Amino acid sequence: MAKAYRKEYFDKLMAKVDRIDHRVKEYLEYAGYEKWSRVHATVNRGGMMTSNIAECINGCLVEARQLTILEFLEEARILFGSWHCKNREVASYTKDTLGRKFEELLIINATKSSKREVVPSSEFISQFMKMEEDILFVLSGKYVVVNVTDMNPYCSDYYKPDALAKTYEIPMVPMPDNKDWSDPKHVVAEIVYPPRYRRSSGRPRKRRRKNADEKISMNTNCCGQCGQEGHNRRSCTFYPKEK
Repeated sequence: MAKAYRKEYFDKLMAKVDRIDHRVKEYLEYAGYEKWSRVHATVNRGGMMTSNIAECINGCLVEARQLTILEFLEEARILFGSWHCKNREVASYTKDTLGRKFEELLIINATKSSKREVVPSSEFISQFMKMEEDILFVLSGKYVVVNVTDMNPYCSDYYKPDALAKTYEIPMVPMPDNKDWSDPKHVVAEIVYPPRYRRSSGRPRKRRRKNADEKISMNTNCCGQCGQEGHNRRSCTFYPKEK
């Protein structure tokens, strides 16, 4: 449903979810389709998905995956809480106009742009040239080149300290003792049955099972004699076989 391009296909999949458990549909609808669905998104979403953060979290929780579900969730909460606290502290004393990483990148780009030659094409379009490279920029105004010393106002607000501070402004408080929990009556009255699951034979997997679209390359056999791919030493025809 998250990757669906057409609303008809999205509704078809949501109907299947509704038949399995209507509570899931109500929860997703309450959360807001526009937050996770491509077809309902209010902005253009990219088609590139990366699993870097998932690989990082999975590597940190390898040992915790052997615990029970409640103990595992507690270990995950402690891990995320420590990360959040550290990032919150870093964001509190970030006083630069941009973050350190983006400030360094801006300085490098400003140095490169100072060595380019500006060739006007019209009142609003100029061509920045450097050696054999041609880069086209649209300027807002006349093609008169102004010596801009401060590029920070032209950067997006997402890279500025205020956006970083707002990301971690809500702290992750620890869970109270279960004796102090206030459980709603409809939750206490509900009986949760174990899932229909049969444990497979063999040792449980520790690595995350990747989807087909995450497998970028496949291992190819290489010949130990000539080093070429697609065959082995026994079927190699590059070197003549010794009689």
